[in-house]
Formats: sequence, C-alpha cells, structure tokens
Amino acid sequence: MTETLHPSYFAMVMATGIVSIACHLFGYTNFALGLFWLNVVALPCLCLLTGLRLAWYPRRFLADLSDHSRGVGFFTVVAATGVFGTQLVVQLGAPQLAVWFWGLAIVLCLLLTYAIFTCLTIKTVKPTLAEGINGAWLVTVVATQSLSVLGSQLAGYLEPHHESVLFFSLACWLAGGMLYIWMISLIFYRYTFFVMNPADLTPPYWINMGAVAISTLAGTFLVAEAERFPFLASLLPFLKGMTLLYWSTATWWIPMLATLGIWRHVFCRFPLQYGPLYWGGVFPLGMYTACTYRLSAIFELPFLMPIARYMLIAAVMAWGLTFYGFLRSVIRLAVAGTLRLRRRESRGGVSRK
Repeated sequence: MTETLHPSYFAMVMATGIVSIACHLFGYTNFALGLFWLNVVALPCLCLLTGLRLAWYPRRFLADLSDHSRGVGFFTVVAATGVFGTQLVVQLGAPQLAVWFWGLAIVLCLLLTYAIFTCLTIKTVKPTLAEGINGAWLVTVVATQSLSVLGSQLAGYLEPHHESVLFFSLACWLAGGMLYIWMISLIFYRYTFFVMNPADLTPPYWINMGAVAISTLAGTFLVAEAERFPFLASLLPFLKGMTLLYWSTATWWIPMLATLGIWRHVFCRFPLQYGPLYWGGVFPLGMYTACTYRLSAIFELPFLMPIARYMLIAAVMAWGLTFYGFLRSVIRLAVAGTLRLRRRESRGGVSRK
C-alpha cells in the first residue's frame, strides 16, 4: 500500500475537513467535532505513509512528481494543511496553532509549485492534452486559495502584521483566480474537442466546481475585512463582483457535472468502485455548502441559505458513502495481508519439515 499510495490521498483530509466545517456552521457540532478528530488521526497517518514512501520507494515518489496525471495530486497536501488549519480556527478556537499550519502550507505550496511545474516543463517526453490534463489539475487552485482563506482568518490574530497578511491573502486569491482561468480553459477544451470515455470522467472533475467554490469562500473573507482596511475598502466593488462571479461559475458546473455522472454510471454502466480519487468528488460538495453559507451571510442574501442546507445533505451523504468505501478497502487489504502472511508461515513450516 505504501509503494502505490496515490499523491491525491490527502483529499480525504480536505473532504473530511470541509464537511466538518460545513456541519459546524449549521450547528451540527457533535458530528462536526467527530469529523475533526478523524482528521487529527488521518493527517499524521498520511504524512507518515508519504514519508515512508519517499524513504523506501524514492524512484516511485519522484516519478509521480513529474507525472502529468499524478504530480498535481501532491497539491492536496497543501490544501489539506490549509483546511485543517481552518478547522483549528473555526472549530477548536486555536488560531495560535493554526498559524503554524498556515506557515507550513505556504512553504509546501512554494516548493511543490515550482518543483512540479518545472519538472513538467522540462520533460522531453510529454503526453497529449487529452491524456495529460484532468480536473485534478485544479487542485493547484484549491491549494492557493486555501492559503487565502486561512490567512484572512488569522489576520486579526497577527496584530503587528495584519495588513501584510491580508495583502498576501488578497494576492493568493488573485493568483488562484488566474490559475483557474488558465486551467479551466484547457479542461473545457478537452471536454468539447476530444472524445470523453466513461473512464476519463474521474471524480476529480468535480474540482471544476470546487476550485471556484473555495475562491468564493476566500472572497467572502476578504469582503468581510474590507471595512477595517482602506486598501481592501478601495477594492470592495471588485471583490464583491469577482466573488459573485466565482459562485455563479461554481453553480453553473453542478448540473453539468451531475449530468455527466449520470451518463457515466447509468447509461454507460461504469462501475462505482471506491478509489482515493473519489475524495476529490466529495470536497467540492462540502466547499460549495460552506461558500454559499458565507455568501448568504456576508452579502445579506438569505434566499441562498436553503441552497446551502440542501447541499450539506448531499455533501454528508457523499462523504458517508466514500468513507464506507474507504473502510471496505482497508479491511480488504488487511485480510489480504493476513492471508499472505499465513501462506508464508505455512510454506516456512512445510520447508522446515
């Protein structure tokens, strides 16, 4: 399992974290707290497995870094760190601890951004656009926007540097938006001008929506801080307009992605079988719930709140089904490992006789 660990597995922490935050916002504190403590266990476990993979299988690890399909999955580490930091602020009320996670997320984002994109640029053998790009590429946007979301929440606690922290958060928000424009143009081109097989429509394509959902969430935090800081106040119409643009784009994607999912699993009868990439489909649902809740509150649009409530139901159901699949896969691996161990022991006993 360690050798083949998918770089995108940190999406499990992303999905669990944002569903936990969404439940907390709607007052389901006990369930939200349970998901928080699940992340307390999951995040260090995934870090340990990733570290062991780097130590034991460095060639496989480094090959993933320069792989067009798998390399961008490493950005889930950044997003997971940022989402967990937000959990610490929102659910645990521990901004001092969250600052360390924010700093770690910044360092990881810088290292991965320039390492991965440099590797992908200087490769001599590259896949075609249809083979190389997918919705997982937009995790780079999610990672960048997670820095903005957490930074905006921590600005008030970093009193001597609050203005520079907010400026950094604004810069991340703008950079993330530009990344989305670049990447979604290629993804939409791949959608409409290349053949799409059912196997190609993997769950991370839901990040088409999730990337602009987290951009919406980041925008609401910047709008909320605009009253206290003149440089943000001067940009307030722009901040509000772009935030609404992001939310509208996220909303547009939902029926499209749902229709394609029906085509994939109902009409084409593609098997619904658990894999780590399915967490990339859960995260956008939770993020859309959280961003719609915040948009309704900050922009004083109460008629949007029912949308957030219905999306919360969808997000919790999707998380539950995916977690069930995860547990089944873990049990199956444990049983298979036990059987292999018993076979080795029995062979050893026979050879000794």
